[in-house]
Amino acid sequence: MMQDSSFIEVFMNMSLQLCEARDPKGLYKLARAGKIKGFTGIDDPYESPLNCEIELKEKEGECPSPVAMAEEVISYLEDKGFLQNE
Repeated sequence: MMQDSSFIEVFMNMSLQLCEARDPKGLYKLARAGKIKGFTGIDDPYESPLNCEIELKEKEGECPSPVAMAEEVISYLEDKGFLQNE
């Protein structure tokens, strides 16, 4: 529905272990206990995107800081002309 240049897919490529460790609502724990069905990565498959524009990854098992990830996204947007450097 959108033109290709209007949509930018950002893939947060983080391990399941990191997601579980940072889960403040305990949803992964509930899913593992069978209290939530169809939970992605637990009892429902996860399919990584095939052609994302930006991939944010763990570095040495650690999630980059929000500032570092935002800088990566902003840099991409600037490089592709979505944002103007001033």
